[in-house]
Amino acid sequence: MKTLFDKLWDSHTIAHLAGGIDLLQVDRHLMHELTGVEAVRVLEQRNLSVDSPALTFATLDHVISTKPGRRAGDAEWATDMVDAMRDQMAHHAIPIFDIGSDGQQGIVHVIGPELGLSLPGTSIVCADSHTCTHGAMGALAFGIGSTEVVHVLATQTIRQKRPKTMRVRFDGRVREGVSAKDMILYVIGKIGAAGGTGHAVEYAGEAIEALSMEGRLTLCNLSIELGAKFGLIAPDETTFAYLRDKPYAPQGARFDAVLADWKALATDEGAHFDREVTIDASAIRVQVTWGTSPEHVIALDDAVPDPATLTDESRRQAAQNAIDYMGVRAGQHLDELAVDRVFIGSCTNSRIEDLRAAARVVDGQHVARHVKAWVVPGSLTIARQAHDEGLDEIFRAAGFEWREPGCSMCVGANGDVVGRGERCVSTSNRNFIGRQGPGARTHLASPAVAAASALAGHIAAPQAGASR
Repeated sequence: MKTLFDKLWDSHTIAHLAGGIDLLQVDRHLMHELTGVEAVRVLEQRNLSVDSPALTFATLDHVISTKPGRRAGDAEWATDMVDAMRDQMAHHAIPIFDIGSDGQQGIVHVIGPELGLSLPGTSIVCADSHTCTHGAMGALAFGIGSTEVVHVLATQTIRQKRPKTMRVRFDGRVREGVSAKDMILYVIGKIGAAGGTGHAVEYAGEAIEALSMEGRLTLCNLSIELGAKFGLIAPDETTFAYLRDKPYAPQGARFDAVLADWKALATDEGAHFDREVTIDASAIRVQVTWGTSPEHVIALDDAVPDPATLTDESRRQAAQNAIDYMGVRAGQHLDELAVDRVFIGSCTNSRIEDLRAAARVVDGQHVARHVKAWVVPGSLTIARQAHDEGLDEIFRAAGFEWREPGCSMCVGANGDVVGRGERCVSTSNRNFIGRQGPGARTHLASPAVAAASALAGHIAAPQAGASR
């Protein structure tokens, strides 16, 4: 009897090496310009060639500009990096998803699933910690270091130590208005940002099965914020329907032929997990972070906790430091906090379902006068679909700035940052100190909460989103 993770790991193990290390076959290698350019330079300096260029796929997302009409970066160094990746990919015959009228450029963890590059049963690596996102497809997906990229390019393999296994089961159904983002933030708040460290986490249960594919991708995206390198969901009919007719997925009869193999990718009854966590899905309410770690999270209608109630000294000090940095106080309700910026985007929440949810909140209303709000679609494909549905016009009419696809304000590597001391409600995945810019104060939330907060001018639930 095996877990889903065991099946995926075993099917990709080429050899057992010394020290408990396994050599794994890599089916898909995804690259972006921030980490990929230097790795290719090292490869070339060592006079090595790319083993399987057709199995590596590159995109421009981290440093490329998101300004309308952009061609490369907003700064000279960023343009140099973008141009370098374009040249490198052409030289090594590696496919690259670029901007342009027929482009499929976008955030690496958005375009992988939407193009059908991320498939059940495959192994997927990328020099980006949020590669765990693709585990929502029933794939063995994980982030690697920049130096490991050279090894993957040269051999199409990677050396890894097998982690322990963990299952997080969501019993029952979530209440109306609770999103996948709320679900995973709730888990992180319950077991901590290190709760999944050293484990591959499989998410299961009725509430997981009820999620759309976009919701599953959001949930698995924050597995690394749980401390886990891997986050997985067993593929099912929702997965198969999502993948059918995707450009890089098997087509026609070939698709039907692989379904039997994909349907076998499930944890066997009675399989052992090293750790089990059970969540009452009905107890989850809309979540927003208050501090500088994803585990600093509460229900929107709860109050900021008092660090003095924590028995662990290191956690107590971390909580106090977070309160001081964020400019909040113990016992304060989050809806008392005025916001300066709202960011709807990132590999967590920039898919078409996310934009629809936010657009439903803002339709016919307007952003508060003191708030600067952005929407950054996850890919050119999503941007075109949003345009076809009129979503971009809904956001523009409401006073949002509609940007071009990229990582943007999630990490701020391209210059899209929150000002020092400004408070931002963000649909991204990290609220670390300085993550969105030096001195920026970040509150993680769902697209609906972000949209409502832009309208209200303070952190707000969707039903409280009237413009001021």
